[in-house]
Amino acid sequence: MSIFRRLRASGPRLRPELDDVQLGRVRRQLQSTGRLGVDDVQIDQVERLLQEAGADWDRRGHRFAVLAEAAAPSAFARSWRRRRQRSTDALVFDAWVELVRGRQAGGMEDARAAADQCYRAADAEPADPGPWVVLLAMLRLIRAESREVFAVWSEVAARDPWNREACLQMLRYLSPEECGSRSGQLDFVDSLRASMPPAAPVVGVELTALVDEYARTTAKGGVEGLMARRQWTHVRATGALDAALNVWPRQGRLRHAAALADLNLLAYALVQAGRVREAGETFQAIGDTVTAWPWSLDGDPLQRFAYWQAKGLA
Repeated sequence: MSIFRRLRASGPRLRPELDDVQLGRVRRQLQSTGRLGVDDVQIDQVERLLQEAGADWDRRGHRFAVLAEAAAPSAFARSWRRRRQRSTDALVFDAWVELVRGRQAGGMEDARAAADQCYRAADAEPADPGPWVVLLAMLRLIRAESREVFAVWSEVAARDPWNREACLQMLRYLSPEECGSRSGQLDFVDSLRASMPPAAPVVGVELTALVDEYARTTAKGGVEGLMARRQWTHVRATGALDAALNVWPRQGRLRHAAALADLNLLAYALVQAGRVREAGETFQAIGDTVTAWPWSLDGDPLQRFAYWQAKGLA
């Protein structure tokens, strides 16, 4: 799928599915489930969408995550699992929905049951990293001991070493706000960067860490908060921005499912670094598809994106 699209007159829009048109169509249908109830047609559509991704773990993971967010307010996941008792995708999806609900509530009602579903799915589909990715996110949510977290991380990495969702979960778990430190985060980033291909799905992890650090410092307020923008002049930050700017916006260079999310991340980082003029090509590549994060760090994401896109394209 091309990540390059023309700017539309309707203006920027939040699209969790990014440029996956089929995913967007099914996501919107799932959002109506609460009003219309669950039927076999909806289940068939979700199953088909996931099956079409085949062994493209990156695309499958993106579709699982987006659909789980859409299905969390309804009984869709449980209905699917009950009607398709032999489906491993239904097991993983139900666990993922429970994870989404747990994030929203600040804790899971029955993490053990959801984990058991993941283990059952992992036993049934040994090559699939999906069940292990959900387990990793659950362990992060409950602030599990690092020994448990790294054991599950190893299971993911053995199956899909550049799994974007898993790497982001590890990055946040290792943050100072959770169970790690800034140095631990940077060590993790360096370990990925040392061996990952140039256009792997995890190319945005280093910029994510830098934006997280910038937001962390800004939130402190005072003199330190006011000086946070200086972070973007450090060698590590300028190097990461330059490397991304030279590759990411070019057509066909980023092909992973969340490429548009990483382009949003790059545009935001360039803006914060005071490099708005250089962000024009990135904003052009993004078009009108906006991700809530990181633009929401500064207010309404659509307003902030539209404001800076106009400046970047001027």
